[in-house]
Amino acid sequence: MTGRMLPQSFFDRDTVTTARDLLGKYLVRRYDGLVLAARITETEAYIGRMDRACHAYNYRRTARTEPLFAPPGTAYVYLIYGMYHCLNLVTEGEGEPAAVLIRGVEARHGLDIIAENRFHCKAAAMTAGQRKNFLNGPGKVCAGLNIDRRLNGLPWGSKELEVCASLAEAGLADPAGDGGPLDIRVGTRVGVDYAGEDARLPWRFWI
Repeated sequence: MTGRMLPQSFFDRDTVTTARDLLGKYLVRRYDGLVLAARITETEAYIGRMDRACHAYNYRRTARTEPLFAPPGTAYVYLIYGMYHCLNLVTEGEGEPAAVLIRGVEARHGLDIIAENRFHCKAAAMTAGQRKNFLNGPGKVCAGLNIDRRLNGLPWGSKELEVCASLAEAGLADPAGDGGPLDIRVGTRVGVDYAGEDARLPWRFWI
């Protein structure tokens, strides 16, 4: 059973606003009869029409960037360093290449499976270092939630990947609760020094 995901209109708007508003929402991954869920804690915005850090800068349209031109909410999954996957959710109108990168999450459902995916052990067996660096990076998010290029181009509304406002709306129990108001921090994006002055844009958000 799937939950009540955010409407597609949530993504059909300004990318920077969407990146900020995704904080505290829940990324839900379903596969092989499993349900994993994590609270989004860090995001980055990328806007192709004017952002040198975006793969589709100046409307560069290639086989790789094609999902960025798809309808809002589409998954754009790419590989970095030949080994780490990164999940982005497309924003703004179809044909306008922009997306939000999911940089960090907090595991909230299916913890043991997420730990197995990351470290091949149960959550209770993780070391202090593994707990500290569990899901605090885009490659770690994808590894923990079993997200790879098979999901690239996945349209919004697909049961394999959802974003919900709460675990309750995902059809899941949430004994931890949402923790109250968010303390949102703002800074520059990570690893985009090649983008020149665009590297200094304050388009990274975290809680």
